[in-house]
Amino acid sequence: MKTDAQLKKDVNAELEWEPSINASQVGVAVKDGVVTLTGHLDTYIEKYAIEKAVQRVEDVRAIAVEIDVKLDPGHKRSDSEIALGAEAALKWHALVPEERIKVRAEKGWVTLKGELDWDYQRQNAEKAVRPLTGVQGVANAITLKSSTTPSNVAARIRDAFTRHAQREAKRIEVIVNGSVVTLQGAVDAWPERAAAYGAAWSAPGITTVINEIEVRT
Repeated sequence: MKTDAQLKKDVNAELEWEPSINASQVGVAVKDGVVTLTGHLDTYIEKYAIEKAVQRVEDVRAIAVEIDVKLDPGHKRSDSEIALGAEAALKWHALVPEERIKVRAEKGWVTLKGELDWDYQRQNAEKAVRPLTGVQGVANAITLKSSTTPSNVAARIRDAFTRHAQREAKRIEVIVNGSVVTLQGAVDAWPERAAAYGAAWSAPGITTVINEIEVRT
């Protein structure tokens, strides 16, 4: 296991390696494997990219993001412009049924509401608006339509995760209560945790996934 000093060095190196990030604007502090990020950024998409970059670093136990988005004057847009841009982005996304999504923009924050059938549709809706100029944050309030959950859904989720990470699958417990899935256990890295989460969301009839999987160091 890395020391906090080693982990901080690796996090800084990963931020500097990622071309979409201006690492000089990000402060990094590490204590007991928990990484705290601070700073002020020009765009929301960069904040998202920073969090994803840190998750790639081995031995990171948790991340605290204390970064503010303060738009550069050239990036500022009115809420009406942002809303129109978001609606256009959803309309042109082949995986998003845009007619079932309502968009609201307020002070640069975009809120998405509506009811969809699958989590991948919900996630792609957020991905479509996240990089738009002027956006300071995205609140994804889209819900999923209830449907019949197969009786063997827990086994199907385990099988899916086994295909992604066979060794780690043995350490994950899948608890199904109606349309709600709870994942428990421990894995070695963030990508494995994300794989389990994605496998659960891909199951039919699931409307909520509670991810209690820990990342061990």
